[in-house]
Amino acid sequence: MSIPKIHLNDFIYDLPQERIAQFPVEPRDKSRLLIYNPNTGFLGEDIFKNILKYLPNDSFLIFNETRVIHARMIFRKPTGGQIEVFCLHPISSSTVIETAFQQTSPVIWKAYVGNAKRWKSGVLQMDFDLENQHKGILRVKQIGRNEDTFSLEFSWQPEELTFSQVLEAAGKIPLPPYIRREAQPMDDIRYQTVYAKQNGSVAAPTAGLHFTQDIIQSLPQKNIQPLHLILHVGAGTFKPVDQDDIRQHIMHTEEIIVKRETIENFLLSPHKPRVVVGTTGVRTLESLYQTGKKLLQGMSLDEAVHTNQWDPYDGYLPEPAQALKAILNALDKDKKDAIRGTTSLMIIPGYSFQLTDVLITNFHQPRSTLLMLIAAFCGDTWKKAYNYALQHQFRFLSYGDACLFFKNNLQLH
Repeated sequence: MSIPKIHLNDFIYDLPQERIAQFPVEPRDKSRLLIYNPNTGFLGEDIFKNILKYLPNDSFLIFNETRVIHARMIFRKPTGGQIEVFCLHPISSSTVIETAFQQTSPVIWKAYVGNAKRWKSGVLQMDFDLENQHKGILRVKQIGRNEDTFSLEFSWQPEELTFSQVLEAAGKIPLPPYIRREAQPMDDIRYQTVYAKQNGSVAAPTAGLHFTQDIIQSLPQKNIQPLHLILHVGAGTFKPVDQDDIRQHIMHTEEIIVKRETIENFLLSPHKPRVVVGTTGVRTLESLYQTGKKLLQGMSLDEAVHTNQWDPYDGYLPEPAQALKAILNALDKDKKDAIRGTTSLMIIPGYSFQLTDVLITNFHQPRSTLLMLIAAFCGDTWKKAYNYALQHQFRFLSYGDACLFFKNNLQLH
């Protein structure tokens, strides 16, 4: 296996604190848009509302339909101390996220715990408001610990409520750590895409935050067809790379779902440009290709749907159409309507993109795997785009402005 050797120093840039957006702009589509095509050298800007001007005619636009959950909860000890619980993913009953949200009391989840030193043992509880002026009670206790995470059992009354209903009522929107303020009621709406459908993320797929229903309804004007997939974003997305040798970095794992309809559309129109909204969408599509590749190598579907960090770097690159056909054949054989799996795919310079042509994204943190993905997509000239943004007062990170990047060496038909 040949993993490209890259250095962390190549992905460090100076991001002043004042350039990190603490609030979103209103309305959503008033954010700024940086457009960069490394193939033509074009570098310019507009507002996001005009993004259709720059998208290829007769293309696919791929959205991540995940929905951010109220993963952050604040409990108070009887002595008055505050304990913060940040839910990560289920580890009991069902580890499939959408099923886990429908569980009734009790459930066990993996979580981060803030102020953990002040909570050695015992049950914490909080009241939460329900409709019709009714109250609920949520309790939590520790049942295990593994390094920086805890296994926590949640129980509640009324017991017939689902965990999804409890989180919505008792929890808060989990803003990223670099947004240095408490979540406000407006964040319930603004830290969520207008097309979010399926609960499961603890961070927003932020490239989608700029889209309005007006933009989506205007897509037919350019014969742009929307398609959908799901990657439930985990807290690991904020984990910086702290190893100079990137081969030592351990990538987080996230759940993905791609419906048969999306795969069939790609096969029916193999030359349509694929415009992907967000790095989460890119990692999902490129993981889909890896699933097809593994099927061609003789793996079962149950094995192939789990994409490992370094899977792409083994040198085997079948045609995308071959990989997609292998997936459809496997879905037919197993009588399934969607690919459901996990990915810890890490995309670094040297990666060969198979299902992504154009990327809509936000500006990413220094030393992040997401910035490395951008460098892989645009080539080393990503620095030109970021320097422009820094010099022209663009807003960075989750509530910041957007970029439209064209793949390096892309040839549009």
